[in-house]
Amino acid sequence: MGYCACFMDTINYSEIISKHPWIVKKNQDCILSPDSDGLLCGLFMTSQLGWKVRGFYDGKVLLIEKGFKMNDCVFLDMEIFRNDVKSVGQHMIAYDTEKLPQNWSNFDNCISANNIRGFDYKHKFKEKYPLGTIHLLLAIIGSIENIKLKKSSVGPLFYTDGTFKNLFNYPENCLSWLYFLDAEKSKSPLYNLFFDNSYSVSELMKELREIFNSIKLIADGNRGGDKIKISNNKGELINFDINSKKINSGTKDQAIKFLKFLSNKTDWDYVPNKWTWENLEPTTFVKGSGLKPGKARYNDLISKNPLSLAIISSLSIEYTLVK
Repeated sequence: MGYCACFMDTINYSEIISKHPWIVKKNQDCILSPDSDGLLCGLFMTSQLGWKVRGFYDGKVLLIEKGFKMNDCVFLDMEIFRNDVKSVGQHMIAYDTEKLPQNWSNFDNCISANNIRGFDYKHKFKEKYPLGTIHLLLAIIGSIENIKLKKSSVGPLFYTDGTFKNLFNYPENCLSWLYFLDAEKSKSPLYNLFFDNSYSVSELMKELREIFNSIKLIADGNRGGDKIKISNNKGELINFDINSKKINSGTKDQAIKFLKFLSNKTDWDYVPNKWTWENLEPTTFVKGSGLKPGKARYNDLISKNPLSLAIISSLSIEYTLVK
């Protein structure tokens, strides 16, 4: 039911692929979270498996290409609470795996890092997955294909989702997860990133410095050069022309600059005809946050059938409800 009932020492990639064969299937359609992790996932899957990006979802607004439905696509870098919708994510979503809600099967079509390992808020929150969705995708696809990471890819792959911070703030937990993912084995693409001694500490710092400087340049000195903003803090649609049904040219151009920068670093090609920027249909949802995790509050939320959720801290669950 979307989770492992016992804490696993090592991931079973064959089991994941057998249960979710779509994850390694070529020419799938996908929806991305519009931040650096989601964009890296999109760049990797379009380049490696020929997937096509049909839109973006940030937890408040969904932009999807006209003619496509949610269950036509794989959502990358988010967990969707619908059993007919495929998704891949790295957030903590279970409160207590020993007492799961009756409708937990809504996550049956979701590949969730914490669920795979049987980790939940009640027992294992401090040991939750500390990497990005892109690292999980690399590990899964790399279990059946030979993927060698370009040396310069260390910059964006350490930067995304604050991975570099977690590596040094929580080394014990990071190593636990890397061993769980079999990253110490040379056949894994994560080996090149985390276990191959190719970089000195100073070289890593220089790579990260380049990432920060490049993101500033892409955004003309402002913040946000590493994401596509499709909604504001109030959950309102922004940077989108509702009449022509397309992402505004300035926002699109900035996103493409960032994608091309990532492409140069990783050698994952940015293929324009695999990315949808127009003919998009917007849907706005009700975004909630600040709900303190607790059994009753969590179960009440789940009973409302949220589209997505994430337990982001001991003080807050973020969630999305359909209007």
